[in-house]
Amino acid sequence: MTTSLRQTPFHSFHVDHGAKLVDYTGWEMPLHYGSIIKEHHQVRRSGGLFDVSHMGRLRFSGRDAHRFLDHVCTRQIGGMQPGQVRYSLVCNQSGGCRDDVLVYCISDSEFLMVCNAANREKLLGHFDDTRGEHIFKLRDETETTAMVAVQGPNVMELIGKFSREIPSLKRYRFTEKSILIAKLLVSRTGYTGEDGVEVILPKMLAGQMVKMLLGNVDADDTTVKPCGLGARDSLRLEAGMALYGHEITEEIDPLTAGLNFAIKLNKGADDDTPRFIGQDALEAITAGGGPSRILTGLKLQGRRAARQGMSVLQDGQRIGDITSGCFSPTLDASIAMAIIDRDAATENTTVEVDLGRSKVEGTTCRLPFLK
Repeated sequence: MTTSLRQTPFHSFHVDHGAKLVDYTGWEMPLHYGSIIKEHHQVRRSGGLFDVSHMGRLRFSGRDAHRFLDHVCTRQIGGMQPGQVRYSLVCNQSGGCRDDVLVYCISDSEFLMVCNAANREKLLGHFDDTRGEHIFKLRDETETTAMVAVQGPNVMELIGKFSREIPSLKRYRFTEKSILIAKLLVSRTGYTGEDGVEVILPKMLAGQMVKMLLGNVDADDTTVKPCGLGARDSLRLEAGMALYGHEITEEIDPLTAGLNFAIKLNKGADDDTPRFIGQDALEAITAGGGPSRILTGLKLQGRRAARQGMSVLQDGQRIGDITSGCFSPTLDASIAMAIIDRDAATENTTVEVDLGRSKVEGTTCRLPFLK
């Protein structure tokens, strides 16, 4: 029995421009348009456009919207300013990560959450199970909207030709723009380590958005070119950004993943803000001296890439596991992220990675690999 894949509003563009389409969490998405390495360099040197419409977009509105979000999110949501974006985690009772999300404050009673495609249905069920007596409406807008990420050092100059306001946005801020009768939400956020924006728009405007940002996409001097999931992954890895299912999972807590900045462990201590689900577990880890294993970067000898699940060794003993790895096009080196024993995670520690048929030496380093 075959299951049909969901298609984003940009699907015809992907097909027309020769994208290699793959099944990604039930969506037919572009892996690349010819070369992952070329697309990676395109983003680092100028600009790239990514279709990220597969990601979930959930709108919370009503009297208790912010209190409910404080109950399920590790960051403080109540008190956010309209136009502000916060990265947060949604945890389970044991402190593991159900997902990592971005929360957009539209007003003190309306918020938008962007979540990972693979976790959207899981989160919807989780929110239904935990809403209790909170009064709010939750609307899934994933399939009525589209979303693109436009990233790279020349992106803001390009966008400045269409808007004076957007290039003046601070990081993790957003604005809403009206085009005819439709609204666009434009945020200065991204997942590549480069400057740029992410845009949420009605799906009927997807075609116009592509034409406006890409122009003659086949021209050699195009500022922004389309890029696929392959480059998106190598870019985020160079930037040391966690990927759900790799650096964070239901079993890996955000403290182990080095995401302490996204956790408010004293929620509810000074005011009536609800404590978040998983707070007790994360407080216990902290009180016990912190996690026994933590996330670190690795620079490996040679050009072979380490893969998720490969063992990290020290003196022949397994001290952890690779969570992500690739050959970095920017650094021209093999890099990886790994969760290893805390004592071994100090900078410049020599380790080995078991690649299967051989072992390769590596050195621990701080994240990100590229600033």
